[in-house]
Amino acid sequence: MTATRIAITGLGKIALDQHVPAITGNSDFELVAIVSGRGATVNGLPSFPDLGTLLAALPEVEAVALCTPPTGRLALAITALRAGKHVLLEKPPSATLAEADVLAAVAAETGQVVFATWHSRFNPAVEEARRLLKGRRLRRLHIDWREDVRRWHPGQAWIWQPGGFGVFDPGINALSIATAITPSPLHVSASRLEIAGNHQTPIGAELTFDTPDALPGSRLTAVFDWRKEGEQSWTIEAETESGVHLTLTEGGRCLAVDGVPTIEAPSREYPAIYERFAALLAAGASDYDLRPLQLVADAFLLGERRGVADFDAG
Repeated sequence: MTATRIAITGLGKIALDQHVPAITGNSDFELVAIVSGRGATVNGLPSFPDLGTLLAALPEVEAVALCTPPTGRLALAITALRAGKHVLLEKPPSATLAEADVLAAVAAETGQVVFATWHSRFNPAVEEARRLLKGRRLRRLHIDWREDVRRWHPGQAWIWQPGGFGVFDPGINALSIATAITPSPLHVSASRLEIAGNHQTPIGAELTFDTPDALPGSRLTAVFDWRKEGEQSWTIEAETESGVHLTLTEGGRCLAVDGVPTIEAPSREYPAIYERFAALLAAGASDYDLRPLQLVADAFLLGERRGVADFDAG
């Protein structure tokens, strides 16, 4: 089968660190071009200042991976879809739910494949956690997602601006896992957002969830913090009505059941994303789950705002 010719739009840290090696390591794809307003490129590939220029110059491009910040991504996706290109979206798929609905409508209109990627779902322990929780009722769920923004997002000022998501930029990864593994749909019932005086988006957040079949006295919560120095924390714990206790650590790379380690494997999130994209293209099917984005939107809608000290993000 001929490799799908794909271009990357937005050559930032995540594209360089993850998308480029995942694409070049997958024989189902051929990376043929880059779109970068800075004129950046990789591996000597042609670089174009905007997507329209690329599509005019290289009509043979069949798919576009959009790795830009979420604000402004809708226009890029529409441009690609209406040019007859399939679209892979770095998380989150859009800046708002309304934009996400518009994007879905244009994809349906054009008949192109759209893949809203949630890379953390592809970590090796996530599917086993989903299987173990299926059909069970939760007594407890707790997400503890704390990391050092200076280490993981250096110089990325857009995350602190409206539409930048703040601590939910990494936090949505936890929510993507939670929505994949919980046996009953989650919704946000309470939210507290900590916002530094010199930023527009939260640096910390605490959420409480509920489900349609919640047990009396159940406790479903999440804590997100971008000020964590030292050891980082990407942990999800779940306890069922029958007493089964699951602990996902390292962002879904490791799983312990009742305290006994059962899975510990290297992460291959982005290679797995492109394997999934290849399968979707072969089937002519889209994968467009908006549940993690819905939880973030509801956290903002319900959020009690609390001002905290100014924060120098470096």
